[in-house]
Amino acid sequence: MNSKILIIEDEALIRRELKILLENAMYEAAALTCFDHIVPQIKNENPDLILLDINLPTCSGFDLCTQIREEMNVPIIFLTGRTDSMDELTGILKGGDDYITKPYHAPILLARISAVLKRTKSSHGKDSARLSHKGVILDTAGCSLFYMDRQADLTKTEMKILHQLFTHPGAFISRMDLTEYLWENQIFIDDNTLSVHITRVREKLRSIGVDNFIETKRGIGYRI
Repeated sequence: MNSKILIIEDEALIRRELKILLENAMYEAAALTCFDHIVPQIKNENPDLILLDINLPTCSGFDLCTQIREEMNVPIIFLTGRTDSMDELTGILKGGDDYITKPYHAPILLARISAVLKRTKSSHGKDSARLSHKGVILDTAGCSLFYMDRQADLTKTEMKILHQLFTHPGAFISRMDLTEYLWENQIFIDDNTLSVHITRVREKLRSIGVDNFIETKRGIGYRI
């Protein structure tokens, strides 16, 4: 089955050109023409990849990327006329998988679409390199946390704690399960050790502007 690519671009001529290009490259292509309530439309289309402009009539593509990341992990390539390096950095920090400027060269655009799809599909059935919840992005490959334009580096243990929480959103993970997951090969771990690491994770979340992200329920465990 061919990959489905959703075009979110307000210029009708560019939309049409992109759709023809993608279909000629044997992709299934769809394009939004209404820019109100975009996220529900994306969910309805269920694409394998999104081509996203930044200057949209109803919102910024950066803000839309944040909204998408709160709901799903579909790969996003920014395709925009904005060439400033800070815009590119913002796009990546917001959760974009690539950033391509207009005017684009068709063969390069197709090659980079193919690369992103290959990279994301290769992780199908495995742990995704990027997980998102409530606008917070966990980059497991880079051991980093992102929120808006802020970043915090994580230790391996901190990353593993967050990975367990991000892969079970809304569910409480018990202290015993977390301890066994983190230190399964060690005979004895002081019960206070986990609390220390959770405290450090919360401090790093606060450092990027996120409070009350991890909920504690005494006798049950932790959840996000």
